[in-house]
Amino acid sequence: MDLDSVSADLAALRAGALNEIAAAADLRTLEAVEARFVGRKAGALTDVLRGIGRLPSADRPAVGALANEVRVALEAALAARRAELEAADLDARLREDRVDVTLPGRPGPRGSLHPLLETNREIARIFGQFGFVVYEGPEVETDELNFQALNIPPDHPARDLQDTLYVEAPARTEGERLLLRTHTSPVQIRVMRSTPPPIRALMPGRCFRYEAVDASHGFEFFQVEGLMVDEGTTLAHLRGLLDEFAHALFGPGRRTRFRPGYYPFTEPSVAFDVECLICGGEGCPACKRSGWMTILGAGMVHPVVLRNGGLDPERVQGFAFGMGTDRIALLRHGISDLRYFLENDLRFLEQF
Repeated sequence: MDLDSVSADLAALRAGALNEIAAAADLRTLEAVEARFVGRKAGALTDVLRGIGRLPSADRPAVGALANEVRVALEAALAARRAELEAADLDARLREDRVDVTLPGRPGPRGSLHPLLETNREIARIFGQFGFVVYEGPEVETDELNFQALNIPPDHPARDLQDTLYVEAPARTEGERLLLRTHTSPVQIRVMRSTPPPIRALMPGRCFRYEAVDASHGFEFFQVEGLMVDEGTTLAHLRGLLDEFAHALFGPGRRTRFRPGYYPFTEPSVAFDVECLICGGEGCPACKRSGWMTILGAGMVHPVVLRNGGLDPERVQGFAFGMGTDRIALLRHGISDLRYFLENDLRFLEQF
């Protein structure tokens, strides 16, 4: 091995490498060319440099300088060709992925309302035809609004610690004690204290009671209450309104009835029944063989409640009614277990 032969080898290597670099059609081919000619372990240029030690010491600097020139030239050619190929690849991908913004958009899949929310909206729609307006109130209430103002004294069974979930917070008086509301009735007091008669209010919301969870009970449930206060309001107005509501929700011709009931905030109090939706009144396990299903409680607002709401029971009268949204939804859709509503199972929810 002498200086002339090594110089000739380097010149041939340079020419061949430049030709293959220029001919590389893609980045993968270019990487293979780079590994073959300038790879650190098995590249052709590396093999030449390893043989410098067999040259006379006087020739080694010249060969080293020439090999370095070849390396610089090849690396520059590789970088330039890589930039060309990357630019071409980017252009190709942009052409393939180009979006025509003038095309109509692709509609996404539409969801549906949760059955409880849909039932709430349907109830509000029906009563809205009679002038009822939706009001909302806080879920954390005071003892005064949740119980006392509604004619529920401290010794009433509904205030039992086994039924009511109290909130640990400092309170100066018993009436200021906080709790998770057990019904939406406190909103009635808020409406009466802020709105002069005539009042037609509908109050949906979530309520809480300490109860064992089963197919028909839950510690978290939804209610809708209604309140109408005006001069000359009677129980006959309540009966006519609830009849229209039942026919709109469950179908025309559905039989209804009033039964005596008891609620501390109404007097007289009634339970409102509809003809069994399962058996049509013939009697079945769903209606306990009675042919009737109770869907809500109602009655004339107690004079004490009217006074606590800032109204004069000698001048105005009112009625109130309350129903469980969960139970109404169960009856409407023929569902046997209200726990399905809160399990977030898409197989169940997608049916609505």
